[in-house]
Amino acid sequence: MSRVRPDARAGFTLIEVLVALAVVAASIAAIGSLVAVAMRGTQGIERRVAFRETLRSIVTSLSDRRALATGSASGNTAGYGWRMDVAPYVSNLVDPQAPTPWQPQAVVITVRSPSGQILRVETVRLRRRPG
Repeated sequence: MSRVRPDARAGFTLIEVLVALAVVAASIAAIGSLVAVAMRGTQGIERRVAFRETLRSIVTSLSDRRALATGSASGNTAGYGWRMDVAPYVSNLVDPQAPTPWQPQAVVITVRSPSGQILRVETVRLRRRPG
């Protein structure tokens, strides 16, 4: 059993208080660093989602099969530059002389964001044969 002197004061020493403050400061700094990394990640995801939504709106606005004539088109939508190239689809699996009402076309859409990032989509669309 230990004896406490009657004149001893209860409380913390200055060293104990400084150590506790250092631990709290290190913890707050670590939490702040994690929050900053999470914010940067969130902003990056938001930019990518906006980029893909812009691409999707461009593809949707060009969905009219009559508008998909062979050739190239370009433009600017909400600060995003885009280019669309349409050409006949060439493949060993497709007979260009087959008597069908549809003609496959290769469509390549390239979108450039204001930051310079490029997103490219390649797809095949069907167009009614003339005549």
